Amino acid sequence: MRRIAVLDAPSNLGLRPPTPTSAPGCAKAPGALRDQGLLARLDARDAGCLTPPRYDPGDWRPGDGAAQAAQIAAYSRRLADRIGAVVDADEFPLVLGGDCSILIGAGLAMHRLGEAVGGRVGLVFVDGHSDFRHPGNAAYVGAAAGENLALVTGRGQGDLAAIEGRRPYFRDIDVVVLGLRCHDQHRLDLQAAGIVHRLVTELRAEGPARTAQWAREQVADCAGFWLHVDVDVLDPAVMPAVDAPEPGGIAFAELELLLAGLVGTPHCLGMQLTVFDPDYDPDGVHAGEVVGALANGLGLASAATTGHPAR
Repeated sequence: MRRIAVLDAPSNLGLRPPTPTSAPGCAKAPGALRDQGLLARLDARDAGCLTPPRYDPGDWRPGDGAAQAAQIAAYSRRLADRIGAVVDADEFPLVLGGDCSILIGAGLAMHRLGEAVGGRVGLVFVDGHSDFRHPGNAAYVGAAAGENLALVTGRGQGDLAAIEGRRPYFRDIDVVVLGLRCHDQHRLDLQAAGIVHRLVTELRAEGPARTAQWAREQVADCAGFWLHVDVDVLDPAVMPAVDAPEPGGIAFAELELLLAGLVGTPHCLGMQLTVFDPDYDPDGVHAGEVVGALANGLGLASAATTGHPAR
């Protein structure tokens, strides 16, 4: 496995405020994870921090489109530049969010890379929610973090879904979704779009290792794939420190095996971790568990990986 380079992307621009006068706490996640010794556990290079614009949803109202869209778009361009530089240095980017809207920057970086190598880059999307809300299936949109999968597959407003005229960043047939709950409101929309997915129940029935293998097979025709992991794929009983906990998730041990199976291939070009919120973890216990899962999962992957990604 290539050397890991940890890049902080502490943006909370894609979330609505928890209360009218507060800001989402996930911007504190990279610092909380670093405080638990993440870089040392991974023997990773510190690729720094990309500071986001100030969080200010202003007087957003339903019908206005995604809140803070201009700030998210500008940040996504800068994030794509930073991710691209890490990949160009033949390192494995581990991007610490922040909310799920950072997938727009990663998607932009992967589309640029695909164009450069003459191929397509896929997406393996590990998340407790489909994040597939868009103007075609919802009365209105507003929080880009809840719309990120729709946006990176070309649905929604062009200033986020088509930066640099690139739409979509990932084609529907190159996307695999893992970890949804059976009652996800946009599950049938994914099916109609031809986006393959496995629910938590299916993931558990097959096992995380075989599920990871299945996911890799779905993107085998791509030049590589990006891995998105939202920690709300975990069950709230073990991971309550998220903005939208959803019962019925997986356990840490299952996440570790899933990570090992997905990252343990040279086709995985990098990954991001999102939505951990230290405001709900005052003693740092859950941050330590996330770091342990990353260290164990990526450690297993490193032991199994040989070769280099398609470039």
